[in-house]
Amino acid sequence: MATRPDCDSEPDRPTTSAITHNPFRVATPPIYHLSFNQNHTCFLVGLQNGFWIFDTDPFKPSFRRDLDTHGGIGLVSMLYRSNIFCLVGGGPDPIYPTNKVMIWDDHASRCIGELSFRSEVKNVKLRLDMIVVVLNQKIFVYNFLDFKLLNQVETISNPTGLCEISHNSSPMVLVCLGLQKGQIRMENFGSKKSKFVMAHDSRIVCMSLTQDGRRLATASSKGTLIRVFNSLDGTLLQEVRRGADRADIYSLAFSSDAQFLAVSSDKGTVHIFSLKVDSGSLASLSNDRSHNPSEQIHSRLSSLSIFKGQRIFDAIGVLPKYFSSEWSVARFRLPEGLQYFVGFGHQKNTVIIIGMDGSFYRCEFDPAIGGEMIQLEYNNFLNVENF
Repeated sequence: MATRPDCDSEPDRPTTSAITHNPFRVATPPIYHLSFNQNHTCFLVGLQNGFWIFDTDPFKPSFRRDLDTHGGIGLVSMLYRSNIFCLVGGGPDPIYPTNKVMIWDDHASRCIGELSFRSEVKNVKLRLDMIVVVLNQKIFVYNFLDFKLLNQVETISNPTGLCEISHNSSPMVLVCLGLQKGQIRMENFGSKKSKFVMAHDSRIVCMSLTQDGRRLATASSKGTLIRVFNSLDGTLLQEVRRGADRADIYSLAFSSDAQFLAVSSDKGTVHIFSLKVDSGSLASLSNDRSHNPSEQIHSRLSSLSIFKGQRIFDAIGVLPKYFSSEWSVARFRLPEGLQYFVGFGHQKNTVIIIGMDGSFYRCEFDPAIGGEMIQLEYNNFLNVENF
């Protein structure tokens, strides 16, 4: 299926203001894993010989577990703010085999179960009723109560473990890579139907799903455009533009009300986009006969009488951004080349940014004025005292 190219002919918009960051960099222990829990109320750090948990809003240490057994934690998945975790070994000296998921009860301070596989575990997703384990080319879905296998999903090679699940919808919606490059697969566990959509021409590197499972954001290896889909029927709803130059997208995150989308990349900028999933123009877009993005563009170009013959096809690579691609409403500057993950705080219009260098930022944006975000807080979570 043909798709709209990730057009990158327009440069990043210039900005004039800048945020002053903490300039001091200290030696820190290696971080093997860094992620948020399901609702961004805390974040998890996998280290050598244990894992740490921090509250995000306000920032404070929650607890740390230094395990007796020597070895690294390469993956930590927490069930909201409960005592139940899934742990996978990682780093140069894994504490557990990398093909096993250890279910850890923090009240008992021990593992209460494990799931074993024939290959390395890439990711684990948790909800109250299910455990989802992601391998390189397969995803397993288990009942949380008895670890009974409920479903298996085949994917293209998935070395970073891309997979998203809905957390407050029943039945569950699961979104993952499809069976070919640039394709996404949507699994609705209610209808038991699979939907395949060509989201990008390039390899998909990042995705995010709203809590209710109704909206999906995806980014490709080009890193220029982020596309938002209706995850129930695969309809393209909106397209937003991070920039024109190629970038590595590290994370995507929806706000709890799905009105905003945050994007972090290796360019040292976190972008905030305003989403208009309920607007009339998007309803028109979703009601097109074709759900193929390229065919939608051809349809719009054919209605413009100023283009004749070959000029229509010459314009296809230039014009898509004027129809559906939108720029960010707010930005935050970070050191380039470092890996940061972004989530939304519980205070209105606040963003949480955590970095693999141990940095924690809490920022505020104004959706009406836009521009540079205001830094409200900075901490180095690897150097917190009295933890």
